[in-house]
Amino acid sequence: MRGITKAFPGVRALHDVNLSVRRGEIHAICGENGAGKSTLMKVLSGVYPHGSYAGEILFDGEPCRFSGIRDSEHRGIVIIHQELALCPQLSIAENIFLGNERATRGLIDWNRTNHEAGLLLERVGLAENPVTLVQDIGVGKQQLVEIAKALAKRVRLLILDEPTAALNDEDSAHLLDLLRGLRDEGITCVIISHKLNEVIDIADAITILRDGEVIETLRADSDDVTEDRIIAGMVGRDLEHRFPPRPEPTIGAEALRIEDWTVHDPTRGRPVVSGVNLTLRRGEIVGLAGLMGAGRTELAMSVFGRAYGTGISGRLYKDGRPIEVRNVRDAIRHGIAYATEDRKRYGLNLIEDVKRNVSAAALPKLARRGWVDDNEEYRVAEEFRRGLNIKAPSVLSVTGKLSGGNQQKVVLSKWMFTDADVLILDEPTRGIDVGAKYEIYSIVNRLAAEGRAILVISSELPELLGLCDRIYALSAGRITGEVSRREATQELLMQYMTKGLGQTR
Repeated sequence: MRGITKAFPGVRALHDVNLSVRRGEIHAICGENGAGKSTLMKVLSGVYPHGSYAGEILFDGEPCRFSGIRDSEHRGIVIIHQELALCPQLSIAENIFLGNERATRGLIDWNRTNHEAGLLLERVGLAENPVTLVQDIGVGKQQLVEIAKALAKRVRLLILDEPTAALNDEDSAHLLDLLRGLRDEGITCVIISHKLNEVIDIADAITILRDGEVIETLRADSDDVTEDRIIAGMVGRDLEHRFPPRPEPTIGAEALRIEDWTVHDPTRGRPVVSGVNLTLRRGEIVGLAGLMGAGRTELAMSVFGRAYGTGISGRLYKDGRPIEVRNVRDAIRHGIAYATEDRKRYGLNLIEDVKRNVSAAALPKLARRGWVDDNEEYRVAEEFRRGLNIKAPSVLSVTGKLSGGNQQKVVLSKWMFTDADVLILDEPTRGIDVGAKYEIYSIVNRLAAEGRAILVISSELPELLGLCDRIYALSAGRITGEVSRREATQELLMQYMTKGLGQTR
């Protein structure tokens, strides 16, 4: 790619970008949210057609002018987006060949479809029946279906945008092994990822983008490739400390107490949270660690107005007094907020502007006789935009157009505006680059300093160790340990997180 420049109204996303990828290598693209990584790959894959950008693309030495995705796929370039493009109600085989059907005289040959799908699934290491519905398999397996779909199109250059962002460690390791296998077969891969340890582990070359420009390209076989060097290129400065400095916290009275909390799966009826006891104090940041399926999100959502689960039992105490939280409205009224791990699906209205998203959970504060005061709504949203450094031209900007880090700040603004004094933050930095993470951590510290009680759920143990005053470990729906900041180590937390799993299998 030579001299690629791409602009949107009011924003220059890419400026004179040059990218060279060798045949049969894994090439990583790193950069902060908003650096232009996804935009560059959308140019390469024809999502942004020729004519909507300046510059040229050469593939196998030949100039390419793609007018759409079909053109790029015809040349063997396939992109897998972060939001997987699968139809949940269709089978695995139907998804693999969607738009690329195995047909004879206009009729789909189902025997051939399922047989070829089975061969592709075997190739990507997925032991599933091709007729299984996609909605019945997990995200890790869906990612493999997407790769099988790409292989069905005779892919030569595979582009993956944050392929492991929503995967657990085991699924991530399997996916990376698969990419190594594809590289050995001669398939070239371009991978966008914020997980720098994975990038260093798998990439033959790493190109760093910042503010729409290439900073440098590092090669694993000749350059000194370290996380610190990549971070310095991404953010323009050294991040000696991944977490902002925090004075000794002033921890106050108990804000929320959960006693003997049990939650059942609404479809299978089995308990997913069993007899949990947990306390949060004002000014304190408490972590909740656990493996995938441990019940962390189920616990958080059930406490937040029974947003998940059936057969919920147990007691909630706010400021020492028992409270009844029967729905989300009750939770908000009692000053409890929950920032979901899936901000795009549950946390935000992506087609609405920043202003509407900020005010959504507390409209009564802006209403006069049933009418929302537009001027006050604008003023409040602008105050949060400036206070949390949300990078958007104005509060009238569409939220879906913002980077992941800025969307997360909008989510936090929404719950801060409700005046919640207990905040449950579920994976608050998922899919966010290191620079934006630092800003989110600073906001969390500030909220704690204001006397709010905060529960942070995270799959990243270094994040919990660097941010929290106290950490609970959850395994198979039960609290298996509680450690202070001084005592906590990754090894100790992992011991607690795996405790009792042998008996539950």
